[in-house]
Amino acid sequence: MNQSASSSDLRSLGASRPASWRVSAGQADLVRPMRSAIPVPVMAQPKPITIDLGRTAMIVVDMQNDFCHADGWLASIGVDVAPARRPIAPLNGFLPQLRAASVPIIWLNWGARPDKMNLSPALLHVYNGSGLGVGLGDPLPKTGSPVLTEGSWSAQIVDELHQDASDIHVAKHRMSGFCDTPLDSILRNLDVKTLLFSGVNADQCVLHTLADANFLGYDTILVEDCAATTSPDFCWQATLYNIKQIFGFVAPSTGFGIQPSPEV
Repeated sequence: MNQSASSSDLRSLGASRPASWRVSAGQADLVRPMRSAIPVPVMAQPKPITIDLGRTAMIVVDMQNDFCHADGWLASIGVDVAPARRPIAPLNGFLPQLRAASVPIIWLNWGARPDKMNLSPALLHVYNGSGLGVGLGDPLPKTGSPVLTEGSWSAQIVDELHQDASDIHVAKHRMSGFCDTPLDSILRNLDVKTLLFSGVNADQCVLHTLADANFLGYDTILVEDCAATTSPDFCWQATLYNIKQIFGFVAPSTGFGIQPSPEV
């Protein structure tokens, strides 16, 4: 290896600064940039915690038209979507705080292939048990949009939620956002260790993604007021119990002692 290259000849190579090398034609520096911890207190349950904000990301699950809009899939099958809309206002208050502190925002939405080739019969049955209804990939009665299909109106984030060009979008086609998606690779490239969870349904896709994150070694926190479910209340209570008991912590968005980052 040519050791004559100076540090000024080395150029960053990587999807993000925490995961980057510095390289030139004759040298590769594999030492990742060092980052100081950013301790932030969180008033969580079952006990107060401190997180490293510099290694934290926010995952917003399924805040999309099919679950949260009056013309979406859930509403079309008679589900009251009012509970699914409750996280909108808290998210619009909390996400700007996270962005100002340089915390990555990841929108994790249902978005199956239009040809359904990544959907098993068992999964299709969950959404269309009789085979005669409107299930995954089928056109909605009011809009004609295919249910929970990537690139469709059904899979789009509801208009009321404010997005930013810096946000990251990941499509999923299972209850867990880690199954057959690039989510874990993205988080590793961001050098993330702690995950904040929000969105719907708390007892389904949010919980399954959070549990898989815990199994993969991430620290997991449910942001309580930024999550909800259209399921009965006992499902919500069981979700809170299980997260506090075995998967991590629960905290309100107002419980994070976040200060804006001095870095852009």
